[in-house]
Amino acid sequence: MPMLTLDKVNTYYGNIHALKGITLSIEKGEIVTLIGGNGAGKTTTLRTISGLLKPREGNVRLNGEDLSKYKAHEIVYKGISMVPEGRGVFARLTVNENLEMGAYSLKDPQGISRNMERVFTLFPRLKERHTQVAGTLSGGEQQMLATGRALMASPNILLMDEPSMGLAPVLVELIFDTIQQINKEGVTILLVEQNALMALSIAHRGYVLQTGEIVISDSAENLKNNPTVQKAYLGME
Repeated sequence: MPMLTLDKVNTYYGNIHALKGITLSIEKGEIVTLIGGNGAGKTTTLRTISGLLKPREGNVRLNGEDLSKYKAHEIVYKGISMVPEGRGVFARLTVNENLEMGAYSLKDPQGISRNMERVFTLFPRLKERHTQVAGTLSGGEQQMLATGRALMASPNILLMDEPSMGLAPVLVELIFDTIQQINKEGVTILLVEQNALMALSIAHRGYVLQTGEIVISDSAENLKNNPTVQKAYLGME
């Protein structure tokens, strides 16, 4: 059984039909990427999985359990965390306080401390700035913090929305190296990323979305070599 499945999911913003019968699956331990242009439905897919949006038709299942009855914060308890587009750090709180906010679903103080150390091992720069107010961090540091905050909940599945947006190339490489490290530690990842080539270089599989529908599904390697994908999303002629 796949770890996460979406079955014929239709999601709306008011009368706007944003996802049109999306069906996809993610196996435990995979990195799966969603690629597509602006407005294709990538972020909407993540928001539907995380419970911020409820599908009007179809369902989202985690290990076979329908998530539709749960609110967004309850889905975090189920083991799904999200790193939102634009980072969304709490600008007036310190790095430590942001990380503690990410651990609200945990009741074990020792577990919270272990997760904090794990985050600081992944992102030593955050440890150096642990008392600094988050709003004064650089864009790259805020992305590290947003990722670390999501990891504080001990997720089994991490949803990542445009983690490289607005970052310098050297930081993009660091973020993608870290995504692979998180995956090697046992976290399954669903990645939405504007840099499709980088996403496909670390993913196992991918789905191509177009105006709310999946138009191609294949291994990451095959997608990189697909002429349609190359022309539309990889900047190749």
